[in-house]
Amino acid sequence: MTEKQPEKKVGFVARTKKSAKATLNELKKVHWPTKKELITYTEVVLVAVVAIAAAIWVVDSIIAGLFGLVF
Repeated sequence: MTEKQPEKKVGFVARTKKSAKATLNELKKVHWPTKKELITYTEVVLVAVVAIAAAIWVVDSIIAGLFGLVF
């Protein structure tokens, strides 16, 4: 029979270094947007937020008007 050797515990600092190194390697793989892309994406988000806010306002106004007629 072979005896199992106890696993070595890895220290906090070693785990943190390993995690940081893995994080940096993953960040190198990220597609970072250009300034033009970033501005375009920001505009799209802002337009979408304004459109949804306007839609909610319209629906809220209609419902408030209906409740005003009923009650």
